[in-house]
Amino acid sequence: MIRRHQFSTAAASLLSGAFLTAVLAFGAPALHAEDLDRCQRRVAHADHELHEAIEKHGRNSRQAAHERRELHEARERCWRERQRWWDEHEHRWRTQHDWDEHDHD
Repeated sequence: MIRRHQFSTAAASLLSGAFLTAVLAFGAPALHAEDLDRCQRRVAHADHELHEAIEKHGRNSRQAAHERRELHEARERCWRERQRWWDEHEHRWRTQHDWDEHDHD
């Protein structure tokens, strides 16, 4: 015979498991989209900083070289995490590891 306490504990465990499964199943797409947004923002920011450095210090300046490295690292990070990178100039995701290191020269 199942006692009321045993039944409520079992039901609570079952509901907790169902809730956790739902969170894991339906929470993943939101996290993926959030990661892509974060990658996009990092690349867009690095691209902007490079444009600013070129405008302020010149295309071949130490500052521009630094910002080029930052842009490269932002693109590489997105590529490592999601096998895609944000093309700020075309405003689209790219799925080929084909960016031009000299696209701002």
